[in-house]
Amino acid sequence: MPDPVLLASLTTLRVGGPAQEFVTATTEDELVAAVRDADDARTPVLVVGGGSNLLVADAGFPGRVVHVATRGVHPDVEGEDAVTCGGVLVRVAAGETWDDLVARAVADRWIGIEALAGIPGSVGATPIQNVGAYGQEVADTIASVRAWDRRDRTVRTLPAADCGFAYRHSRFKAEPERFVVLEVTFQFRVGTLGAPVRYAELARSLGVEPGGRVPAAQVRDAVLALRRGKGMVLDADDHDTWSAGSFFTNPIVDPDAVPEGAPAYPQPDGTVKTSAAWLIEHAGFAKGHGAGAARLSGKHTLALTNRGEATASDLLALAREVRDGVRERYGITLVNEPVLVGCAL
Repeated sequence: MPDPVLLASLTTLRVGGPAQEFVTATTEDELVAAVRDADDARTPVLVVGGGSNLLVADAGFPGRVVHVATRGVHPDVEGEDAVTCGGVLVRVAAGETWDDLVARAVADRWIGIEALAGIPGSVGATPIQNVGAYGQEVADTIASVRAWDRRDRTVRTLPAADCGFAYRHSRFKAEPERFVVLEVTFQFRVGTLGAPVRYAELARSLGVEPGGRVPAAQVRDAVLALRRGKGMVLDADDHDTWSAGSFFTNPIVDPDAVPEGAPAYPQPDGTVKTSAAWLIEHAGFAKGHGAGAARLSGKHTLALTNRGEATASDLLALAREVRDGVRERYGITLVNEPVLVGCAL
């Protein structure tokens, strides 16, 4: 009997115990069958893409782990035809690597995701979290999502308007046991200039005012440099990047709950988004905080990192310490962004 597959080998945090059963799906039919057959047998299912947003318990997963390895990037028009049309629809298989898609988009002059460079994980995971950074979200360019509906036992195409996109949220996240993303269709404008730069830090690094535009390739390069400076670009030789990216989402609170001096970004509904990193740092947790194998990144306090020998329990203990410290100091409870499998804060 082969050795069990350890989930640590499939996650960017590099923690997690064995899978009771492991299946790699290289086609859409294989992916649907793997999930459907497990559901028929009432076997628990964990679908894993790039593993960049998972913290799996040390005990592993008592069911079928389905690794999504589907491939395919299919634009409806290419080259000068896309330029003539002024836009392109691109169907992308769930198992494609997200950062590879960003690189392809910049090379082919597809505009709208250049500021999302360097984010680890697969394309299929991006609509679930409504992945975003540096002023862009995937919801800005997603036209539709095709998914296996485990409840209705059918393949469905959900237009963006039905996906429930919000800050780091979607219908897929709200109903985690229902949908398995098969393919994402993006609608991109075509051109050489990237989308207007909305994020102040990125604008400063590019030497433009917020709202200004520069070539998309410059935006991608600037974002990668910023992310590397924060330890947010994966590097197998650098334990400071062994993380799930930002571990906590930026909290959205009532205006009077924002601490004095904290960043405040007004929301359309009258609430305010503030900075989780600011709260963590001002609650007394400095970069590199921690005494063991699980520590805050030495470059960015939002990232919890595995220094090489950390367990899931170690990371959870650090996350609780930070969450509880912020709550005690400011009365704001930080919410984890990674999905916790077999464990809880």
